[in-house]
Order: sequence, then C-alpha cells, then structure tokens
Amino acid sequence: MDLPGELHAAVEADAGDDARERGGDPVEGVVIVVQDDHLPRVAQARAGIPLGPLERSGRHGTTITTLDIDSVRARFSALRRDLAFFDGPAGTQVPDEVVDAIARYLREDNANVGGAFETSVRTGSLISEARIAAAGFLGCAPDEVGFGPNMTTLNFALTRALGRELRAGDEVVVTRLDHDASVAPWLALAEDRGAVVRFADFHDDCTLDWDGLAALVGERTRVVAFPVASNAVGTLVDPARVARLAHEAGALAWADAVHYGPHGPIDVAAWDVDVLLCSSYKFCGPHLGLFFARRELLERWRPYKARPAPEHPPAARFETGTHQHELLAGLVAAFDYLESLGWTAIQAHERELGERLLAGLPEGCRLHGLPTMEGRVPTFAVTVDGLRPEEAARRLAERRLAVWHGDYYALEAMARLGLEDGAVRIGILHYNTVAEVDRLLEALAEL
Repeated sequence: MDLPGELHAAVEADAGDDARERGGDPVEGVVIVVQDDHLPRVAQARAGIPLGPLERSGRHGTTITTLDIDSVRARFSALRRDLAFFDGPAGTQVPDEVVDAIARYLREDNANVGGAFETSVRTGSLISEARIAAAGFLGCAPDEVGFGPNMTTLNFALTRALGRELRAGDEVVVTRLDHDASVAPWLALAEDRGAVVRFADFHDDCTLDWDGLAALVGERTRVVAFPVASNAVGTLVDPARVARLAHEAGALAWADAVHYGPHGPIDVAAWDVDVLLCSSYKFCGPHLGLFFARRELLERWRPYKARPAPEHPPAARFETGTHQHELLAGLVAAFDYLESLGWTAIQAHERELGERLLAGLPEGCRLHGLPTMEGRVPTFAVTVDGLRPEEAARRLAERRLAVWHGDYYALEAMARLGLEDGAVRIGILHYNTVAEVDRLLEALAEL
C-alpha cells in the first residue's frame, strides 16, 4: 500500500468534459481519454455498492496530467489580487463555481425536505446527490456518508456514540501529530467513562514512531486514532498500516483526513479504516464537515439526537437538525471542481512548489519536519531566528503574504517540539504559483 499522496508518473487523473465549456480548465496540450460512466455509477451508488475514490469516478470523462495554473486561478475571483495565500491549511479559497452553486440553490431551490412541492423535492434530490458525490470522493457507499457543521462537532458526536460501549479501563491510542479535534473527544470520554488515552510519539524529523505506536496497542485498545497528514508539520501517516495494526488488536482505525483532503485521493476501502472525517472548506468547498463510518458501526451505535425517521440511511442517523442545503450544493460543486483537475496534476504541481520552497529556505529559517517532499504534504512549519512567530507572520502580511502562526490546535505536536509560541505555517495549495513561492522566499530572507 502506497502512502497517501505518493506520486506515480504513469497514473492519469480524471477531469471534466464540461471543462471545455468553461473555457478556463487546463486541458490544452495533454492526452485526453474520454469515457462517460456517470449514470452506471449513480445506479451502483444507489444500490449501496461502495464507490472508488472520486479520481477514478469518470463522472465527466476526460483525463489531464498537468495543471494550466493560469486557467485554474481564473476560476477564483478571490485570487484576483496581489495577496498570496499560503494559509490554505486553515481554509482554502473557493472557486466561483462553488459560490455560484450555493447562490443558485438559495435563489431557485430553497426549501426544507418532506414536502410534495417542487423545491422541496429538488432539495431532497440534492441531499441524495451530495451523498453519492461524497461517496465517490471517499471511496465508500452513499449510506455510509454523513454531514455536519464541521469535523470537530461530528467527531464529538461519533465518539460519544461509541462511548456508550466503552468500559472503564478501555484504551484509545492517539498520536502527538494529531489536531486537538482528534484528541479532545477521547479525553472527554476518558473523564466521563474511565477510558484511558495513550499518546504515540513522533521522531525528531516529525515522522511517526511506528514501534512506539505498536507498543501502545494491546488487548484493551478499542480505537487507534490518527491523522492521515499532520496539520502542523505536514507528515503523512500510512492509513492502511495503522488499520492493520488496529485490527490485529480488535480495535477500530479512526482517521482524521481534514488536512490531507486537498492534497490527494481518499480511499477508505483500500485503507480499510473504520471511521474517517474531513472538512470541505479545506479542499475548496464551503464550511461543512463530512464523515465516513462502516455501515455495521452506524447501525449498531445509538446516536444522541432526536428520533430519526426509520427510512433514513445509516449515516443520516448521526445528522442533527436541518441540513445546510446550500452548502451541500457547494460541496457537490467542490467535488466537481477537484475532479476537473485530477489528483495527479494537483499533486505534481504541489510537489514542484514544495521542492522549490524547501530548496530556497534562507539560513535564518528553521524547518520543523521532513526536509524533502517524500512522506509529506506541502505544509511547512518554520521558525525565524530572532522573531516570534506572530511577529514574523505580521511582517509577511505587510508584504501581502498570508501565512498562519501559533499552534493551529496541534497542541501535542508543538509541546513535543518545544515550540511554546508555535511556529509559522506555510501551506501550499494547487492554486499557488512559482512566482508566489519566490516572493515568499525573498520576504523570509529579508525578515
């Protein structure tokens, strides 16, 4: 099993037939393979058959292997300014087609579900479409996908449902690479149910200590929770390897793919994880969380919520209140946007920019994490000699460069690295350019 995000030159990624109609998609000068199997996949999804990752869905049919960065950026009104966005790990910019989908729903279809009239019927169809599209993105069946306001809220809901089954002394293993949204819910269960939370450490190069993780997993382990990619230092964690380790002990593999989401294809079936959560505002969508959980778990767990209608799919039992329908419309558009580019093209572009940044970091900047693009996503934690992270970020902001500073809720990672004030986080996304990276490197050298 390859690490998520590992590149293979021979692999081609899907894009959209409608790309040529938009007039701005990067399809010129590349080999194109046409197929259109969207309708068979929808039938497959409605039958409850797991779907492969979105990249292989063939929903629109064309294939691209490189990005035309000017065409990509033309799809974002937000990028038509001199501010260079390296703050993507905290939330990406949104293409106009996502904004338009949200507005179009509110203008034309706004209604609650359950009515016999047309806007209510269309809203019900939108929810089904969103489940099918999300299933294609995650690599699962539509009835195993649920939505909510954000990953943190969803994780508290799911961990609370599992918590009904935990007994005092049951153990949950997390890592010090985790975002606190993957740690705090388990600490709450430890307090309420008497569970024990154990922390797997990482090495000085910010790679996971696999031997240490394996030593923590035992007969009382019920869950191994982990990030597919660290939001603090960019390290990739092999989800299939964690899942094998967890399952050998009879435990669940519980994945946080929030930070990995914009950087590569997710495939819960191939990874064999039991639960996975992510957030669409990290991959050019609206502020919305989504999750996958195995059907047998969803049917067994009892959620804390109002009594659900019996016809609801298993994942819907964990959704509370009325859906954010307009955001579901934006979510579907975000999936279509990513598919129109293809993961191979996205990853190749991000890798090129990441290598350029790593090669050009000035001597006054200390990198915390892997010094190459192997085993990581293009998210970089740096500290600048003589400057607190907040001051460094402020000076970069004065130069129209958006970076983040602090601990980004990666509390354990920052404590492990001894970074009391956190670090400066530089996040590269597929819509960034070579010129922006060079601007950033020049500014860092002048701080």
